[in-house]
Amino acid sequence: MSAGAERKTENLPQWKVEEVDELVEMIESFQSVGVVNVAGIPSRQLQAMRADLYPDTKLRMSRNTLLERALDEVDEGIEDLAEHIEGQVGLIGTDDNPFALYKVLEASKTPAPINAGEVAPNDIVIPEGDTGVDPGPFVGELQQVGAAARIMDGSIHVTEDSNVLSAGEEVSDGLANVLSELGIEPKEVGLDLRAVYSDGVMFDPEDLDIDIEAYRSDVSTAAARARNLSVNASYPTTATVPTLIAKATGEAKSLGLHASVESPELMDDLVRKADGQVRALAAAFDDPEALPEELQDIEPAAPEEAETEEAEDESDDDQDTTEEADADDADEDDGDDEDGAAGLGNMFG
Repeated sequence: MSAGAERKTENLPQWKVEEVDELVEMIESFQSVGVVNVAGIPSRQLQAMRADLYPDTKLRMSRNTLLERALDEVDEGIEDLAEHIEGQVGLIGTDDNPFALYKVLEASKTPAPINAGEVAPNDIVIPEGDTGVDPGPFVGELQQVGAAARIMDGSIHVTEDSNVLSAGEEVSDGLANVLSELGIEPKEVGLDLRAVYSDGVMFDPEDLDIDIEAYRSDVSTAAARARNLSVNASYPTTATVPTLIAKATGEAKSLGLHASVESPELMDDLVRKADGQVRALAAAFDDPEALPEELQDIEPAAPEEAETEEAEDESDDDQDTTEEADADDADEDDGDDEDGAAGLGNMFG
């Protein structure tokens, strides 16, 4: 402990000095340190939550004044966590990132009944349906708290979803009894993260409450659009070179067919193109005898045969590069790039 720290704790009882020392050691041993609210959590449930934490995560309870002293001793910006030390709280430390910590703590929360005098964390709704309670005074209790209830088929039914309390309002004795009778647990109990300090940054819960899957999807979509832009702008990168080579190969082939370039790479397509043109021309004659003898019995080309490789290439080139095509091209190895480049050279060489 530093000389300044000794001065701050020199008048404390020895057990408090040792407690502050242990808290400081804990704070300095983790990459992320936060303050969690533990109010209203039964002791047994709190112990279970501690046991469910990651092996590299630790929850430490102490007096608030000692927690504040320990944070002040560490300094380096983490002392700002002291602003969140109020009520029943504890320090939590982990080597994981704050987003993962928040997700784990939220997932560990469990439903719990709400007591009279507590503030509703959200709207409390008694759902439509059979309560399973025999006819009796309970139907009046339901109606008194604002639920649409009546006796039907030998039991008490709630005839429609009934909002009996809005978020932020205090729970009455009558409502607490009704909810308990129905087994409705409208609140969640767990370690409620108030703030966490990591790598010089203070995070509030609102900063950490993100949809990981949606965020991952947004990043993937942005990456795909960037690759499409790179391909359409003919800007070569490691990820887009295979696609650019494939695109250039298709464009070169289309140009070769248009210009009737005699190349080994194009001969099959040129022959098919010429054959299709001859068939189309022969079919246009009303009098077969006007044709040379060798063309008089020729059959018109089927529609699929008449389509030339040129038309296919043009259709492909007119389409923007899709995300799926980019993903496939990105998986091609350097050998594919060399083959594509060689093909371009052979086509016009």
